Amino acid sequence: MTQAILTRFEAARSIVRDAAALAMKMRPAPGGPQGTQKSAQDWLTEADGAVESFISERIGTLFPEDGFQGEEEGRTRTGTLRWVVDPIDGTSNYARGRNRWCVSLGLMDGDTPVAGIIEAPALGETYTAVRGHGAFLNGKRIKASPVTDTAASLIEMGWSNRVPPGVFQQKIDAILNLGAMPRSGGSGAIALAEVACGRQDGYLEIRINLWDVAAALVLLEEAGACVSPFLRDGGLNDGISILAAAPGIANAFSSAVGVSLK
Repeated sequence: MTQAILTRFEAARSIVRDAAALAMKMRPAPGGPQGTQKSAQDWLTEADGAVESFISERIGTLFPEDGFQGEEEGRTRTGTLRWVVDPIDGTSNYARGRNRWCVSLGLMDGDTPVAGIIEAPALGETYTAVRGHGAFLNGKRIKASPVTDTAASLIEMGWSNRVPPGVFQQKIDAILNLGAMPRSGGSGAIALAEVACGRQDGYLEIRINLWDVAAALVLLEEAGACVSPFLRDGGLNDGISILAAAPGIANAFSSAVGVSLK
């Protein structure tokens, strides 16, 4: 790994920490959702734009030659090294004052994820990874779950209004038929990070975007999880499916829900 990437990673840790603090200051109090509803269960808050702008400006000042892509503004700068941010992943939770949301920032070298930071300030947790240097939660090394029996596994599935009616229930039924315990927590980035640290054994989302997973892909690789070929199959430019799993249940999970690992 080049020193340029390590230097950027260290700078990004500070930037994400400050961005997460900004998001905490702007977080609505618990209660009914506060924000603009774009579509069913798809929310936009003032913090989404503010946090993305904050990160973009800080990175642009430090590394003006780098590309930048955010959920809200898209690609605003180009470069061989490209930062990809989801300013608030789990906005439906954030808009209600819940704790399960995060700031997710990934660094890509061309089409290869090389570093990632996922900070969930309301949970007091920061996931970090640099390709070839391991994956960590609050500074302690993490790895995927050792579970090999699907009947002992915990599997999360993300919900999206962009998926045809009936698909979510079909896939949940397939997970239940494995004997697994299904969950749905409202933040794809945190869910993938929890596969990386072994808190859960699998995650499936039928339609998810690059900004949701750019940071998590490095975590998963460094933690030894199995992941479907998201980037190869079109995830660089469009929302597609992703499956991540502990190695011991990956093939069974993949077969049951019809998302290939190859």
